[in-house]
Amino acid sequence: MKKGKSIKYWAESDRPREKLMKKGTGSLSDSELIAILLSSGNHKQSAVELARDILNTYHNNLNTLGKKSYKELMKFQGVGEAKAISIVAALELGKRRKLQDVVKQKKISSSSDAFNYFHALLADLPHEEIHILFLNQGNYIIDSIKISQGGTTGTVMDIKLIMKNALDRLAQAIIIAHNHPSGNKTPSKNDIDITNKIKDASTLFDIRVLDHIIVADKEYYSFADEGMI
Repeated sequence: MKKGKSIKYWAESDRPREKLMKKGTGSLSDSELIAILLSSGNHKQSAVELARDILNTYHNNLNTLGKKSYKELMKFQGVGEAKAISIVAALELGKRRKLQDVVKQKKISSSSDAFNYFHALLADLPHEEIHILFLNQGNYIIDSIKISQGGTTGTVMDIKLIMKNALDRLAQAIIIAHNHPSGNKTPSKNDIDITNKIKDASTLFDIRVLDHIIVADKEYYSFADEGMI
């Protein structure tokens, strides 16, 4: 097919919408799914070709694409505000769907359970955030809150605020989590020091610190698994 040729002139079996209706969502590539969101391309490219260019720019990685703002996506020719917002919204829905699946499990039994819970919240962020998961005696989730938000290289962890929220919820255990936007999962000296301080403070209230998870894109570091807590 010729570059820039409108999708309406393609063979019906090659059109993303028709392909979805006949063969289901699993038959579509990532670029074809994005093309449906775009609806149209530009004067040189079809929607599918434009979608491929967008994905290629981000190394064909949907996680990387999910971290981009709608304003950044508008840099592509043929992607206006409405199209950019549609892509960002679709990726956000996917992230929330994953989070809801994890929340239904309720109980945290391992570091991978904790990572799966926090991944949807933290993996795509361009800045650091600290979240705390509050658990009951059986390690079932009571609540989860964001404690702080910082820049690309760090944020402040307020121990008093963590303890206050744990006591307000009558939590028997907590799990700390924060992200490293750099993708490096190795804990810093400050990460280690603050974890020890939180553990010491929690001991005074008979609250267990089960783990500290560092989310680094698709990988994670678990203080518990590494014998650091």
